[in-house]
Amino acid sequence: MAENIVELNDLTKRYGSFTAVDQLNLSIRKGEIFGLLGPNGAGKSTTILMMLGLTEPTSGSVTVCGIQPTTHPIEVKRRIGYLPEDVGFYYNRTARENLLYTAMLNGLFEREAKPVVEQLLARVGLAEAAGKKAGKFSRGMLQRLGLADVLIKNPEVIILDEPTLGIDPTGVREFLDLIVTLSRQEGITVLFSSHDLPHVQQVCDRVGLFVGGKLLAEGTIETLSRKLFARSPFVIQAGLAGYETGKEGSAQAYTAAWLQEILQKVGGVNEVRKTDQIFEIECSHDATAEIARAIMEAGAGIFHLNKKEYGLDDIYYRYFEGGVNHA
Repeated sequence: MAENIVELNDLTKRYGSFTAVDQLNLSIRKGEIFGLLGPNGAGKSTTILMMLGLTEPTSGSVTVCGIQPTTHPIEVKRRIGYLPEDVGFYYNRTARENLLYTAMLNGLFEREAKPVVEQLLARVGLAEAAGKKAGKFSRGMLQRLGLADVLIKNPEVIILDEPTLGIDPTGVREFLDLIVTLSRQEGITVLFSSHDLPHVQQVCDRVGLFVGGKLLAEGTIETLSRKLFARSPFVIQAGLAGYETGKEGSAQAYTAAWLQEILQKVGGVNEVRKTDQIFEIECSHDATAEIARAIMEAGAGIFHLNKKEYGLDDIYYRYFEGGVNHA
């Protein structure tokens, strides 16, 4: 089992009477991509600041790479790369000049830094733009330059704060591919803080849901969905033909309702909902075969039948639906 590279134990941060982070317990493994999710004010940024040693906890402890940021903040900063939401560069300097400056700030001599900078620019797909001023870069190019900037110190952990915000779809895909490569091939641990559920689902091994300074749940998408949707872990979507929908109360409407009743009688089916021509069937087990048989015996035609997988958006909104969490 991989070692834990981040350990948060009963971590708490208060500002006067306001509790920004409330007794947070979390472990992140080496080489893992962990998604930190939650609305504004959930406590994500404050947690990151404590991990970086930029603010001290009121109580509890945080350890990163075996080091406590409260007592050894400089040492922790040497091990962590942080990419904020808004990356700051000297916009009148080229990408190469910006990275050389950062490299020298990190203790490299210029002759040592030059090959490192060229290698990093190629690695993030900016080799051809190395001589272009940062002020002319798109948002996506700036984020990739920011990632190269972070990698100069050869970090063990990278913290990304809303890294895909404002980037076009192609740029997002390229950026996320870079993150996965860093994690899988080089064992870098990535903490991905974002509001964008699809992007988090695309790359993260595990996720943590934050609200009101508390960690409501953490785990893989599969384990969270199994916990939340225990009664109906399987959803079958059936697109059917051979019946009329009609108006409410008409004979045609009855035929659709009749078919819905037929499906409700299939073993393991808990609920059947209908929208337009699609029947969504919640089941306690995978009843795809039984459902298909019942539809055929009822004389309806099947033009679409598939199993729906619960995604991160389903999990997120189930926790927060109606303003009540399900922790």
